[in-house]
Amino acid sequence: MIYLCLAHMSEDGMEQKYVKEAFDTNWVVPMGPNVNAFEDDLERFVNGIDSSAAPQNDKKLDREVVCLASGTAAVHLALIACGVKAGDEVLVQSFTFCASSHPITYLGAKPVFVGSEGETWNMDPKLLEEAIIDRKAKTGKYPKAIVPVALYGMPYRIDEIMAIGAKYGIPVIEDAAEGMGSRFDGQVLGTFGEYGILSFNGNKMITTSGGGALICRTKEAANEIMWYATQARDAYPYYQHSAIGFNYRMSNVCAGIGRGQMTVLEEHIAHHKHVQALYEELLADVPVVKMHKQPADPRYDANFWLCAATIDPSVRVKGQENAYKEVVKTAVGGAAGVIHAVDCATTDCQPNENVEALRVFMLDRKVECRPLWKPMHKQPVYSGAPVYTNGLEEDLFKVGFCLPAGPYVKDEDVRYIVECIKEAIEK
Repeated sequence: MIYLCLAHMSEDGMEQKYVKEAFDTNWVVPMGPNVNAFEDDLERFVNGIDSSAAPQNDKKLDREVVCLASGTAAVHLALIACGVKAGDEVLVQSFTFCASSHPITYLGAKPVFVGSEGETWNMDPKLLEEAIIDRKAKTGKYPKAIVPVALYGMPYRIDEIMAIGAKYGIPVIEDAAEGMGSRFDGQVLGTFGEYGILSFNGNKMITTSGGGALICRTKEAANEIMWYATQARDAYPYYQHSAIGFNYRMSNVCAGIGRGQMTVLEEHIAHHKHVQALYEELLADVPVVKMHKQPADPRYDANFWLCAATIDPSVRVKGQENAYKEVVKTAVGGAAGVIHAVDCATTDCQPNENVEALRVFMLDRKVECRPLWKPMHKQPVYSGAPVYTNGLEEDLFKVGFCLPAGPYVKDEDVRYIVECIKEAIEK
């Protein structure tokens, strides 16, 4: 089976070395030498020290990184640090995974969804400013934060979004969970805003099996995040708490995996870019299938965490007559976890029948070909939430799909995948 993206360990087994050290020294807790060293490695990377990530604009970065249990935890703590409380509104990209918006609701706050623009598929700055002005008019106050997302690793229009945030005094929390190592104007995503989110889930650019990190602008901010992540204890010789804290710190064992993964991060990024280029080359003679490419502007440097494409709605795919005829009973593809049973195979917002038929056709040939993220404002759980959209992300969801791009995907796999796509399309 060729999955979208699976973790790949370093060939020299550095992950095992650091994990063994954690057990040998009995540091099997959510703190320890591996956590500290992993944070140091991440700081060197995001700040461009001894790395190809060095900013091209000669601006020295001194960001701090706090390792956490997940990228979702990082979003949650960033919102708290930005002062988000119950009843507040937060502007968040609609075209994304639920981890970008769910933490807003953890706090009793309200997500306000912002649609996408056509080049990057990320938050549209024009819609963002429209939303800010309209929310102020309707509620009497500005939203408390802006959360753009690096969808599939593609950089968002960060210069425009940062300018809008500054104009209205709203902090930007960059959700770069899918954009580890993606850059804008030579600078790593997650280092532009007030906070930046990283994820090390098992399907990301590098993994700690599960985990994430929060990029902070100052040591003071990082210390505050660390305080909240370790149950918010006050300085007494006994446990006293003046705020609600969380058990969000990364374990020393997981951090050991992360330290080993840092040795192959640049290699993984280069591989994903190579796979994207190969898909573009091999699908050039299939005009009904279009790869999602980054803007021609040289400032954009995507990691292509997943390679995304669209298929013309008029194209007929083999087996299309059977699309959505049966209810799905298990998690699809590489998706993990427990799913709730449903009694209907269709919803009011779903991929076109040829996209679903392509998924099934590819699965039969042992290739994972998953739909794009369903826009959050079309999710039942967010029914009635404010949304500012031009409909683009809904249109993309109907015609789009993701292709395997991980470190285990070889050139011959890409060629096989493309041949399967060609075979699936009825002449």
